[in-house]
Amino acid sequence: MEQAKAAKKPRTKADPAQKIKDGYINHVLEHGAKPASIFKFVKELKIKEELFYDHFNSFDNVEKEIWSDIFGSTIQAIISDEVYNEYSSREKLLAFFYTWVEHLKSNRSFILQSVPKQMKPEITPYYLEHVRKGFKEWIGDLLLEAKETDEVTTRPIISDRYDDAIWLQFLFILGFWMKDDSKSFEKTDAAIEKSVNLAFDLMGRGPLDAMVDFGKFLFQNRK
Repeated sequence: MEQAKAAKKPRTKADPAQKIKDGYINHVLEHGAKPASIFKFVKELKIKEELFYDHFNSFDNVEKEIWSDIFGSTIQAIISDEVYNEYSSREKLLAFFYTWVEHLKSNRSFILQSVPKQMKPEITPYYLEHVRKGFKEWIGDLLLEAKETDEVTTRPIISDRYDDAIWLQFLFILGFWMKDDSKSFEKTDAAIEKSVNLAFDLMGRGPLDAMVDFGKFLFQNRK
């Protein structure tokens, strides 16, 4: 009997923050809307109201953390891939978006319930504020790497806004995926490939750069 007691493993205490996030997702899925109030929500979860406020100060912050978790798991998945470091910058961005969509799939019902159907790609919604910060840090490092490998060309003023342009691409892909009704979201995969290739083609050295260089040469050697 004593050995049996000793063999029992102690119960691990559930993460309260995760319990709140899971409870919030379940409520939205079951009721099709946010909880009416934090008071009613914590009563439904059978936790104390102060425990909620230990981790979040509003439902908006719960949503921000849910989206941050999806983003974080996406980054973790791609960097843990053994071949990730061998990828070009273009391939790394493709890997991110493909993996991001895969992680979105497991939360599609919640996303479709909680995200407005008409997204404005030029405006970052409140629930993606934390994701935007993390993404811009990641894409900033990726663009530095791309410049070192000459995949991306440095241009006055414009190159300082490359990260903003790719964030708009992020929002475009999210909105496209939400509306995609193709099998296995094949159209979203195609949109990712075409948009990423276009972005790198525009950021890379092209005919316009050659024209500018030639124009500079003629100006500097005018007589």
